[in-house]
Amino acid sequence: MSNLYAEAYDQSIHDPDAFWGPIAEECHWYKRWDKVLDDSNKPFYRWFTGGEMNTCYNALDLHIDNGIGENTALIYDSPVTDTKREYTFLDLRDEVAKFAGVLAAKNVKKGDRVIIYMPMIPEAMIAMLACARIGAVHSVVFGGFAANELATRINDAKPKVIVSASCGIETKKVIPYKPLLDEAIHLAKSKPESCVIFQRKMSQAELKSGRDFDWDDLMGEAKPHDCVPVKATDPLYILYTSGTTGEPKGVVRDNGGHMVALKWSMKAIYGVDQGDVYWAASDIGWVVGHSYIVYGPLFSGCTTILYEGKPVGTPDAGAFWRVIAEHGVKSMFTAPTAFRAIKQQDPEAKLMKDYDLSAFKILFLAGERTDPDTLKWAETNIKVPVIDHWWQTETGWAIAANCMGLHHFPVKPGSPTKAVPGWDVQVVDPNTKPVAPGEIGAIVVKLPLPPGTLPTLWQNDKRYVEAYLEEFPGYYKTADAGYIDEEGYIYVMTRTDDIINVAGHRLSTGAMEEVLANHPLVAECAVMGVDDQLKGQVPLGFLVLNAGVTESHDKIIKEAIQMVRDQIGPVAAFKTATVVKRLPKTRSGKILRGTMRSIADCKAYKVPATIDDPAILDEIEESLGAIGYGKKAP
Repeated sequence: MSNLYAEAYDQSIHDPDAFWGPIAEECHWYKRWDKVLDDSNKPFYRWFTGGEMNTCYNALDLHIDNGIGENTALIYDSPVTDTKREYTFLDLRDEVAKFAGVLAAKNVKKGDRVIIYMPMIPEAMIAMLACARIGAVHSVVFGGFAANELATRINDAKPKVIVSASCGIETKKVIPYKPLLDEAIHLAKSKPESCVIFQRKMSQAELKSGRDFDWDDLMGEAKPHDCVPVKATDPLYILYTSGTTGEPKGVVRDNGGHMVALKWSMKAIYGVDQGDVYWAASDIGWVVGHSYIVYGPLFSGCTTILYEGKPVGTPDAGAFWRVIAEHGVKSMFTAPTAFRAIKQQDPEAKLMKDYDLSAFKILFLAGERTDPDTLKWAETNIKVPVIDHWWQTETGWAIAANCMGLHHFPVKPGSPTKAVPGWDVQVVDPNTKPVAPGEIGAIVVKLPLPPGTLPTLWQNDKRYVEAYLEEFPGYYKTADAGYIDEEGYIYVMTRTDDIINVAGHRLSTGAMEEVLANHPLVAECAVMGVDDQLKGQVPLGFLVLNAGVTESHDKIIKEAIQMVRDQIGPVAAFKTATVVKRLPKTRSGKILRGTMRSIADCKAYKVPATIDDPAILDEIEESLGAIGYGKKAP
C-alpha cells in the first residue's frame, strides 16, 4: 500500500531535482538557483548552485513579512539562574540586526569567520544569527572547552572576532570563561582582531584594553544591519567534530541546502508546524543545537526553547517534565542518555505525576543508540510515541527516522526505523559488496548525499575524501555498523571499531548492551572488546544500577552474564562485568567506549576535550583494576 513516505523516498532517490526543487520554492530566495543538484565536480556535489538567499532572513524576517512577527520565537529557560525570558520574532530580529551591526563595525564582512564560545544563553543564538545575517561564517565552540582545544580551532578557522561570555554555569558551579579564552588566544598562532564579551552577573570578566569589548556597550551604540545575500553554496558555519585530537576536523555547512533540508524536516520528520513549541534539549556547541535549537524551528516559524540546565539535578529528575508542561512543548528531541539519567534517579517516574503533559505529543531520541529498555520505559510512562532516529555531526539532520509527518511506521525496538527521503542507505562488506538482510556490515550512504550535509571539510578537500569517501568508493562512510532487515528497518548496532572479533566470530557490542539493559536493576550499561591472548578480544561490561538498589553486585553481575549467554549464546564469551557509579561521557551524552577500552588494555590515551567530568576516568581505572584490568590490576 502506498504512503507519503514511500512516494517521497522513491522520488528523492530517483529524481532528486523533482523532489527538492518544490521544497526549496517554499523558502525565500533573492535569486533562484540554476541547478538543484550540481554533479559537475564529483565527488564534491553542490545543491542549488546559482541561487542567492540569506539564512537569517528565512529564520526571522520572512515570518515578520508574513505577519507572525508577534509570535513567540524563543523561550529561554534557565533553572541554574532562575531566569525565564521570551522573544517574539520581532524582538529576536531586532537584537540580531543590532549585533550584526556590532560585528560589521568590527570589520566583519561576508566570508569572515567568527568563533562563538558561549554558554546556553540567548546571546549565543543572537550571535549565530547575526553572523548569518551578514554572511560571516560562525564556528561555535562548546563553552568551557579547554584552552588548548579552543586554540586549535582558532588556528584552523582564523576568526576575525571571538564572541564569548564571562562565565558558564554547570548545575551550581560557576565556570569563568575569560581565563580559558585568554589562554587560548595566547596559545594560538592566529589572533583575533577583537573579542566581544557578554558580562554575566555571576562573574565579571576583566577586559583587555584595545582587544576586548563589552557586549552591552557595543549594542547600545550599534546600528541595525540588513540581511546580506549570499550564495546557496557559501558556508554558513564550521563545526569541529567532538573528540578531535591534533588537527581539528571542521565540518562545513552550506547556506542553501541547509535551509531547505531543515525546514522540510521539521514537518516531515518531527511532525511540527508553524506556531508549535519544539524543544531540542541539547547544547548549541553540538550539531543538534545548530540544527534544532536555532535554525530548523525558526525556519518553520516554531517556538524554540533554549534550556540552560540538566535532565537531573536542576533541581531534580522532574526538570524535563516541568519544561514540557510549563511551555506547552508538543515535540521534544534529546539524547537517550538523558532519559537513562532520569530513569536511574526516578525509576518509577513518580516526579512526572506532578506535571500536566497533555500538550506533549511525541519524543525523539538520538545521539546514542536507544536501547529497547529505555524506549519501553519512556513509552510506558509518557504514553506518547517515542521515536529513535540516527544522524551525525557531518550529516546535519537525520539519516534514518520514523518520519512522523509522512507515515508512522510501527516501532521496532533497537531500530531508528527507515532511511529518510534523500538517503540511499546500504550495508556492505569490506569490499563494498551489499550484504544480505539481517547481516551485519558497514553502514554507508550512496552518493550524492542530500542537501544540508557536509560538502567538504574546512579548507581540506583532501581530508574530506580520505575520511569519508575513500574506503567505500561511491559511498559516504558513516563509520557505524549494523544491518537492514527484510522490511527495510535499519539497525545501527555500534561504531565499526566496536565490532569485536572473538575467536573469529564478529560480534556487536551493541547487541550485548541491549541484553544487559533489560536487567530490571540496570539503568545504563556499556560493553567493549578488550585484548585477550587466547581469543583476540573478549567483551567486558560496565553496569550502572538504578538509584537505591541494595542487592549484591555479584548477584546482579552473574544474572547479567547469564542473560547474555542465554540470548546471544556462549559464542559471545561474555564472562566479565563490573558495577560502576557512572559512565564517562562527552557533554553531548556519548559514552567514551574507546577511552575505557584503552584504560582496560593499558594503552596510552588522551583525555577527550569533550568529556563531561574527567574525574570519572579515575573511578573507571579503580573498577577495572579490581577485576584484573588496566594498570591498577593486582
